[in-house]
Amino acid sequence: MAAETRRRGDTRSEIQRVALSRFTNDGYDKTSLREIAEDLGVTKAALYYHFRTKESILESLVNDVGQSITDLVGWVHSEPSTRERRLEMLRRLALLTQGGVGDLMRCVQQNELSLGALPGTVEIVHRYKDELWRACTPPGATLEDRLRARVAIMTILVANKGADDLGGTDSERTETALRIASDVMP
Repeated sequence: MAAETRRRGDTRSEIQRVALSRFTNDGYDKTSLREIAEDLGVTKAALYYHFRTKESILESLVNDVGQSITDLVGWVHSEPSTRERRLEMLRRLALLTQGGVGDLMRCVQQNELSLGALPGTVEIVHRYKDELWRACTPPGATLEDRLRARVAIMTILVANKGADDLGGTDSERTETALRIASDVMP
C-alpha cells in the first residue's frame, strides 16, 4: 500500500510539473487536459483520477507552494528579525524557487488576465508575495528599507530557472540573485 501511495504522489507531482510548464509556456487558456495527458503519456481518464480540471491542478499547485511559503514566513517570525535572519530567508527562498515557488509566481504573472476567472488564485499568490515582503522587512523600516526588502525578494523570484533569457545556468542565476539581494537587503 505504501508503494501505491508513493506512486500516486509521484504521478500527482508529475502532472503538476507538466501542467505548470504548459500553463507557463503555452498559456493557461490554451492548455487542455488532453495535452497534459499526452505530454505525460497517459489517457485523459488516468489524468482524471488525480485531477478533474485544469483549475484543480492549479489550485493544488497554489496550495502546495502556499504551504512552503507559510512555513518559511513562520520560520522568519519564530525569532527576532535580524539582517542575518533576513539573509537566511533569502537563501531559503532561493531554494524554494528552484522547487516551484518561482515557477508558479511566473505562471500566475504571465497568465494574470486569463486567470481573472479564478480571482482567488491570483489573490492568494499576491498575498504570498506580500507575506514574504513583510517577513523580510525590518521593524521600524523606513520607506527605503521597505523598498529594499521588496527588491531583494523580487530579485530571488525573477532569477529562478525560468529566466533563461538572463543567461547562465540555474545555479549561476541563483548565486548572482543571492549576491544582489544580499547587497540590497536592509
